[in-house]
Amino acid sequence: MKPDLLLLIHVSPKHLEQLGTAFTVHYAPDAVRRAACVAAEGARIRAVLTNGSTGLRADEIDAMPALELLGALGAGYENLAVAHARARGIALFNGAGTNDACVADHAMALLLAVVRAVPALDRATRAGVWRNDLPLQPNFSGKRLGILGLGTIGRRIAQRGQGFDLEVGYHNRQPRADAPFRYFDSLAALADWADYLVVATPGGAGTRHLIDAAVMRALGPTGYLVNIARGSVVDTEALAAALRAGELGGAGLDVYESEPAPPAPLLDCPNVVLTPHIAGWSPEAIDASFNQFLANAARHAAGEPLLTPIP
Repeated sequence: MKPDLLLLIHVSPKHLEQLGTAFTVHYAPDAVRRAACVAAEGARIRAVLTNGSTGLRADEIDAMPALELLGALGAGYENLAVAHARARGIALFNGAGTNDACVADHAMALLLAVVRAVPALDRATRAGVWRNDLPLQPNFSGKRLGILGLGTIGRRIAQRGQGFDLEVGYHNRQPRADAPFRYFDSLAALADWADYLVVATPGGAGTRHLIDAAVMRALGPTGYLVNIARGSVVDTEALAAALRAGELGGAGLDVYESEPAPPAPLLDCPNVVLTPHIAGWSPEAIDASFNQFLANAARHAAGEPLLTPIP
């Protein structure tokens, strides 16, 4: 008999079928089905697959006494009740490494798009406006790229930046001994130095609104901000105010505090490029994440160490 899996995120029919080869799947990708499934099937659930945004609460864990395996699809796990699950002896893992390249690609796409005003130029071209009537955009290359969070994704962003002849600096809680890039011991110092600031730090209470009005003023009117991490890291109202006042050159956001609703304060702001939290989504990345989930589940069933345990 296959173990019961509670699936809390939207997946394609292909991946739903793939999960069904190893589990009896209870598909609950919205709040109504989620509550109903936990109430009706909680006693049978042995595994949960979610993601960092969707999470899993402590009270839901308590409603699943047989739960032994909790996985997050993707690297983030900020809304999982990790300590509560760990106290229960539940095995925890995430999808680290499955979409790093895709996210880094998207970060550079957003940065290029906002610095070179690609969406605005596309609209102008379609409206019949020729280049003589448009403001010039700065060179992208030869500038300073600051990265907040030099984890695996941050490193990949740095590598891509070097391909554009960008000088790379970063801020972490601690410097990386093996990183060849300049370390800044404060976010304020990094923002003051950088032309571009890319946010690649985890979400959660500890990083909420790290990017505030002061950081945006430090970046300045020729500086650009990109966030491919979590919407909570950037103060949306402060960003809107900075853009309207010309205190920041532009921003590219794949994540925002209001998601899945669009960030209303930014919709009429100049120099903003928005995408719908899709930086880590590609056919290759999604296939890799489901394959890794099934590999972790198989290792757990065999009593072997997980490939990507949550630290």
